[in-house]
Amino acid sequence: MALIEAPRLGLRYVVVEGTSAGDLRAGPGHRRDTPLPGQAGTCVLYGRALAFGGPFRHVPELRAGDTVTLTTGQGAFDYRVDRVRRAGDPLPGPLPSGTGRLTLVTVEGVSWRTGWAPDRALYVDATLRGGPQPAPAGRPRAVPDAETALRPDPGGLVPVVLWLQLLLAGVAAMTWSAVRWGGAQTWLVGVPVLLAALWGVSESAARLLPNLL
Repeated sequence: MALIEAPRLGLRYVVVEGTSAGDLRAGPGHRRDTPLPGQAGTCVLYGRALAFGGPFRHVPELRAGDTVTLTTGQGAFDYRVDRVRRAGDPLPGPLPSGTGRLTLVTVEGVSWRTGWAPDRALYVDATLRGGPQPAPAGRPRAVPDAETALRPDPGGLVPVVLWLQLLLAGVAAMTWSAVRWGGAQTWLVGVPVLLAALWGVSESAARLLPNLL
């Protein structure tokens, strides 16, 4: 739904719609109950700091005055960074009518967690330069708990269970086949099945982790 660029960080990613743990496997996500980029109001984007390429891992390095550009079907929009804030810091003031703001949300680690075990939310506020574009009606007014910051996606539980069942069935089938058919043939046929099942387990289990990791 958009392309985000921050030249100083070398950041350039496609933004998807939605902020659940499953959505953010594909890249940064737009929180659906906020305006679209370039429109009046506060547009909120979530991005992972570590897993799936960690698209927002360098976002904490943004500084006041840096530019973040978002390109949508309505055009390209530049936002000037105001500040980086954390939980407990003062919230930004109300937006004047007819203006836009961008808030980037990710996580960071503190002390021994730095760089590998982020555990607290971080926010970057930026102001739209220029006038906003018209906003269409019909946007959601709220999102499920799974699409809020640092929440897992419980929808991943059922796929995990099904993939684990397939994995166990594959191990049982390979054990039986090794006795009845032979080791070499069993490994040739069975290993791709086990690898596919392991991939499915890991992909589904990632949805059960907090969405910003």
